[in-house]
Amino acid sequence: MMRRPEDTAPDGFLEDLQGFLAHLELERGLARPTLEAYGRDLAQCAAYLDRELKVPGWRKLEPHHAGSWLASLSGRDMTPGTQARKLSALRMMSKFLVRTGARKDDVAETLEGPKPRRKLPNILTVEELGKLLESPHPGTPQGLRDRAMLELFYSAGLRVSELCALNLQDVYLEEGFVRVVAGKGDKQRLAPFGQTARKHIEDYLAAGRPHLVKGKTGSACFLSNRGTAISRKTVWVMVGDMARRVGITTTVKPHLLRHSFATHLLANGADLRVIQEMLGHADISTTQIYTAVEGTRLVDAHERHHPRSRL
Repeated sequence: MMRRPEDTAPDGFLEDLQGFLAHLELERGLARPTLEAYGRDLAQCAAYLDRELKVPGWRKLEPHHAGSWLASLSGRDMTPGTQARKLSALRMMSKFLVRTGARKDDVAETLEGPKPRRKLPNILTVEELGKLLESPHPGTPQGLRDRAMLELFYSAGLRVSELCALNLQDVYLEEGFVRVVAGKGDKQRLAPFGQTARKHIEDYLAAGRPHLVKGKTGSACFLSNRGTAISRKTVWVMVGDMARRVGITTTVKPHLLRHSFATHLLANGADLRVIQEMLGHADISTTQIYTAVEGTRLVDAHERHHPRSRL
């Protein structure tokens, strides 16, 4: 049997680490890759504490021990983002120990790690999106499907995985929203869409989807040519091909429609908290990246058009 990452932790750290990961899996519903990443990061931390500082376990950890480990990370060829992720794992572990009564103090509470620079997402202009959304051919079942998918994608700000996972019972045409089940812990949210998306979804369901149904077709909303739920890979290829066909020079991936959705809402006065809820972000800081995108757009426009923008 393959050894789990956390099993490499020294004996004095192992039991509490296993309890922490079990808590994340059973109570918080985190995915296996996420659990493995936490197990790997904390096992590496425990190995350093045991080897370099002779700390016998998490319950004997002192703030200066944790600070020493954090300082050792910056001495390696490690990005600030990776360092921040490892510190986040230790903080969660420390809070878990306090919550379960294994410790009285949160040993990682005052630790400060490097703040990784977040890359601003690319977006499409309203004009580019118009060309992309209108590119599918309406005379075929596939064209009706692709138009409906693109319109819903942009109108509701979905992730590509959420779009592909939609079932017929998740689409509420009269009410104007889709029910999305995704993310950590299979959280649900309602994602509204507009009248244009509604029209094209109706057209697809009436004249497109029936022609794609096969013998073993289930309740998936958007079907492939084989009658199964359309795959993420198919959507990626489709979006890229359509973008090139209408002359968009930017490399267009499905997530650009989600980024464009959020940025265009913000530019037109939508509240950041409302956008956060629509996108399904757990933390407002994730949504705040779009304020930087909008700010950059305004600065660029000023530089291009204001008569005294340059010396």
